Parts: sequence; structure tokens; C-alpha cells
Amino acid sequence: MSELVRFGVSLEDDLLNKFDRHIKRQKYTNRSEAIRDLIREELVKKEWTENKEVTGAITLVYDHHTRELVTKVLDVQHDYHACILSTQHIHLDHHNCFEIIVTKGKSKEIEELYQKLKSIKNVKHTGFMMATKGNYLP
Repeated sequence: MSELVRFGVSLEDDLLNKFDRHIKRQKYTNRSEAIRDLIREELVKKEWTENKEVTGAITLVYDHHTRELVTKVLDVQHDYHACILSTQHIHLDHHNCFEIIVTKGKSKEIEELYQKLKSIKNVKHTGFMMATKGNYLP
């Protein structure tokens, strides 16, 4: 673990009050933890914008009874097999399925995969979570 460094930050009173309310809502124990998380989030976003090798998850909700929909979803996944580590298929009810696709690869390719899945007609909902392999974070 690297050495702990203390530094001062100057903020307007109103901004600090809003930040303190955010900290309380998010259940942080102190400002330092909240600031560390904000910095890490920005560093992860930077990895994604620089097309680094990253990881993440794509979620889909769809009715598997919709004609040809499962085939279309699988065809797109097969086109991007190199960046898909794993998929999990969950039956929510008789019609609706929830799928989680865990990815690893260059961010542009993962974003392409997400956009193609999202644009498939009759997919009810998609979600996207950016993460990092941790190589560029302390």
C-alpha cells in the first residue's frame, strides 16, 4: 500500500454542504473515503475513453418468446466472443429473461457490443457498467 498523503481542499460552503449530504446518503464514514471513490471513478472513465483493456458488465431484459429475438442476441454475442468472458441467463418469469454478459477487452469493442445489443428490436431494457482491471489504479 502506498504512503498516505494529507492535503487541503477549499470549497464554497454550499458545495461542501451538498457533498456532506451526499456522503451521509451514501453511508461513507468520512470525506476522504468519498473523495477517493470519486477519484477512482474518474480514473476508470479515463481508461474507457483511452480505449484501454477494461472489464465490465452488460445486462439485458427481454421476452424470449419474441420471434427470432434470442437468435439475434446470440448472433451479436458470437460476433464479439473475444471480449465476452461469461454470460448468465436468468428466467424472471414465464416470458422475461435477464441476461448478464461479463466482458473484458478494449473499451471501444465492448461499447460496440453494448450498442448492438441495445439496438436490437424488442429488447426491453439494457444496462452497462464500466469497470477496470485495476492495472491503472493504485
